Amino acid sequence: MSTPTFDITRETTATKGRYVIRQNGAEAELTWSIASPTLVIADHTSVPDSFRGTGAGLALVTRLIEDARKDGFKIMPLCPFVNAQRKRHPEWADVFAV
Repeated sequence: MSTPTFDITRETTATKGRYVIRQNGAEAELTWSIASPTLVIADHTSVPDSFRGTGAGLALVTRLIEDARKDGFKIMPLCPFVNAQRKRHPEWADVFAV
């Protein structure tokens, strides 16, 4: 199954960040906290009803996985959605700190 293509914006500060998909005035987001230079804590995913069934949530998690591999950090999946996706995708095991 392929992941739909979305325009995902990455926003970061010194201590936290988020990925955002904006569509028709709505925002889907995945937020994280920076625990250390090599560990982020994925803490929340929010997908409005207008995005349901579009694959937006999976696209946000996939972007997090891609950036973890590219930037060399591990992910602690505190968010239930991120943790559920981790369990469905054993090929992502290399980037999770569990």
